[in-house]
Amino acid sequence: MWLFGLVSYREISKYYASLITYHPVREIKRMSREVAHAYLLCFISYRYQKVNDNLVDTFLYHVNKFIEEAKEAAKEQMAKERLEANQHLRDAGKILDLFTDETIPDEMIFGAVKQKAFSILDKEKFPLISQYLTRAVLDETAYEWQQYVRLSQKFKLHLRHLLLNIPFESQTKDDPLLKAAAFLKEAFGKDKSLRDYSQKSFPQACIPEKWKKYLHEIKTIPWYGKTKKRRMLNADKYEFLVYKLLKQGLDAGDIFIRDSRNYKSFEEDWISEEQWQQKDTLIKNLNLPYLHEPMAVILSRKKAELEALFKRVNDRIKNGESPDIKITGSGESLRWHLMYHNNAEPVDHPLYSQLPQIGIVDLLLFVHQKTNCLSAFIHLLDRYVKTDADMQCIIACLVAFGENIGLLKMAEISDISYQAMVTAAHNFIFLENLKKASDLVTNDMAKLPIFKYFNIEEEIIHGSIDGQKIDTQTNTINARHSPKYFGLRKGVSAITLIANNIPVNAKIIGTHEHESYFAFDLLYNNTSDVDPHILSTDDHGINQVNHMILDVFGYQFSPRYVHLNSDTKDIYGFHEPGFYKDCIVKPSRKINKQLIIQEWPDNILRVLASLALKTTTQSTIIRKLSSHLRKNRTKKAMWEFDNIIKSIDKLRYIDSLTVRQGVQKALNRGEAYHKLKRAVFHAHQGKFRVKTELEQNIWNECARFITNNIIFYQSYILSALLTQKEKEGKQEEADLIKRISPIAWQNVNLLGRFEFQKQQDTINIEEMISLLAQKILWHQLKEAEEALT
Repeated sequence: MWLFGLVSYREISKYYASLITYHPVREIKRMSREVAHAYLLCFISYRYQKVNDNLVDTFLYHVNKFIEEAKEAAKEQMAKERLEANQHLRDAGKILDLFTDETIPDEMIFGAVKQKAFSILDKEKFPLISQYLTRAVLDETAYEWQQYVRLSQKFKLHLRHLLLNIPFESQTKDDPLLKAAAFLKEAFGKDKSLRDYSQKSFPQACIPEKWKKYLHEIKTIPWYGKTKKRRMLNADKYEFLVYKLLKQGLDAGDIFIRDSRNYKSFEEDWISEEQWQQKDTLIKNLNLPYLHEPMAVILSRKKAELEALFKRVNDRIKNGESPDIKITGSGESLRWHLMYHNNAEPVDHPLYSQLPQIGIVDLLLFVHQKTNCLSAFIHLLDRYVKTDADMQCIIACLVAFGENIGLLKMAEISDISYQAMVTAAHNFIFLENLKKASDLVTNDMAKLPIFKYFNIEEEIIHGSIDGQKIDTQTNTINARHSPKYFGLRKGVSAITLIANNIPVNAKIIGTHEHESYFAFDLLYNNTSDVDPHILSTDDHGINQVNHMILDVFGYQFSPRYVHLNSDTKDIYGFHEPGFYKDCIVKPSRKINKQLIIQEWPDNILRVLASLALKTTTQSTIIRKLSSHLRKNRTKKAMWEFDNIIKSIDKLRYIDSLTVRQGVQKALNRGEAYHKLKRAVFHAHQGKFRVKTELEQNIWNECARFITNNIIFYQSYILSALLTQKEKEGKQEEADLIKRISPIAWQNVNLLGRFEFQKQQDTINIEEMISLLAQKILWHQLKEAEEALT
């Protein structure tokens, strides 16, 4: 209870805010006044923070979009001017020849020479050529700022109303940027043009020195009946400068929004100062061994491990014991390169084509008989409801959402009415129930005889995280453009934690969000009994803190590294680079131990305690720690410690083929799961048709539940086959079964008309296996496996 009290009220309010969406108004009215007010206050607080997050996301999106558009247009303009200037350079050369032309008398009037030059090159082309010749390098930044003037009408339309509604705050007292933002807000609030204000009215202390020359222009103005030139600030450029600086401030953490979830001050994500005063008791209760040791002792241990790996890796390369390391050159020109092998695992093994077909409804009921998984679907208002759940309606909803069919279409192709499914979905199908149901299946799968043979390494569960891109037909707030995956459309990413072929946790994120921010989130918040010790990802899962954080929390982060060679710059040592001069694989620089030791006892420990206690979502803290723009000693110290763990893991990866194969196998299982899920979530071309993030997560969890059931069913068959073959003493066939993946769907009928209310046939796996065992063509399966490997 003491630890629960430290959990942020933000996470509690988020939970109760999510529940309010399931309550119709009539149910809220029946609640006691205090309970109803508590629900509504949590909902309002969470929604206000979420609205601010959405406004900031939109602001950052548009500012980035205009910056990219301006830079691209600037490059095109420069290229166009270069091309045009190059086309006239020959004419410019002819004009220069006039100065050495002996046929032109020295006493000729210069005006006549000018006329002769203009006959060679048009007069209006002269400024372009002279500028091109006098500027050896064109100033791309100047072109970019000119483009903001061209884009001014567009960015005013998209950004002004956002500026007016976002309550920006700063870490710096009397921040000149906030003064500039306040000036703009006042002008826009009065619906006045910036050109109506005098030059002195513009707060200019926020303008960086490097950009001042681009924001000011020389203009001719009337002056007592005459004209004079004056250096003036361009209002459009100034306005966009404020937007650009606000974006940079948000990225760097210097600008924040207090009532927010993702953009509040970094220090507000930590446990409070008052709570941290009890840090000794707090750390003792967290049960994390790392936090109980002095950092000097930890660094001493890591130093011994890292230096021993440097010696081992280099000795094995020199002795020719690392055949995948290719050496070219010699002496100072010596180069090394790691060769890669990608051995894909077979998906949907041929064994399953020899098994009888089973409908998805029968399969779900069979798994329920073995795991009691559907018992997790309790009524939203469980203590107030006396009626039992309608199992048929719940299964109909799970299949409708999990296969992306939808309730209306399911009513047309099944024997369950639309209204009955709507009622069941409203009362029973929510995230908490879905996750509990999946955990029940996962936990029972871990007890099957076949499960231990899914381990990549003996007694160690090796997991992987990867994202699957999904189109969205409705533009939800988290949907983003990704031309590589969606073309001109938008979509989201479904990231899943796979452990021993089982999808143990999942989450929907925007395609603009980096998958690496959610790796620890998925791992640490996995509520099943299947807990991976090693976690692998592709390069999308790597950031500046994941190695350290997973190591501290007792996990080993072992991603797949690509392009490891002599140019690798992020391998570090505890000595100066000169110490390793005789090594082939050597570090690029020395670790800053002192910075880690100084920041460890107070700041780093506080961040880690905040992660452990879930004072905010782990992805939020990790996103902020991974930002390159944040200038913070604590962040730099954590990056340094991460460099140590990353260097150790990279040296292991370089040294061991077994490690590389294990990583690749774990990632292959993630790819195999995505194929299965794509087959399950097949209707409407696998595109989300829902309108909110919550619905996306519910439909995704339904798909995970169904795939989990399919994998359990196949694992149960493999376990029965394995048990039988071991009893018969047929070890060769038993060994073949141990290598078969349970990720398969050849024998599962996901389509057709669904009949939920008819009496379902009882499935006797043991009897089925007994009848089929003699018919399975084991020699063909063995030949197919050998061909694949």
